[in-house]
Amino acid sequence: MAYNRPIPDGERKHKDSGGIATLVQAEKLMQIAILLPSAAFVGWLAGMWLDSKLHTGWIGIAGIVFGGISGLVYVIRLVLTAGAEMDGKAKSRPGSGTESKPKDNHDK
Repeated sequence: MAYNRPIPDGERKHKDSGGIATLVQAEKLMQIAILLPSAAFVGWLAGMWLDSKLHTGWIGIAGIVFGGISGLVYVIRLVLTAGAEMDGKAKSRPGSGTESKPKDNHDK
């Protein structure tokens, strides 16, 4: 006799990991405080190295600007990803008030 798998529920089961998921989320957001200054610092170091090799004086400032902009772009992507994950978790929890209600097709 063949075994048929049951039809899966539309909602995912929420598994509480005992606060570990919250700590991971907090660690992702704490990266912002370290990421922006370190990106600017690495850009400054690279610019100063190029300044010494090319005998110029402006590449260090351009490195700070480039490092700051690249760090800011990464931070924005990180925050948008974290926000999307939190929205997805809030929508998947029953009783969160964000469940979609079925549409009535009888009101035509």
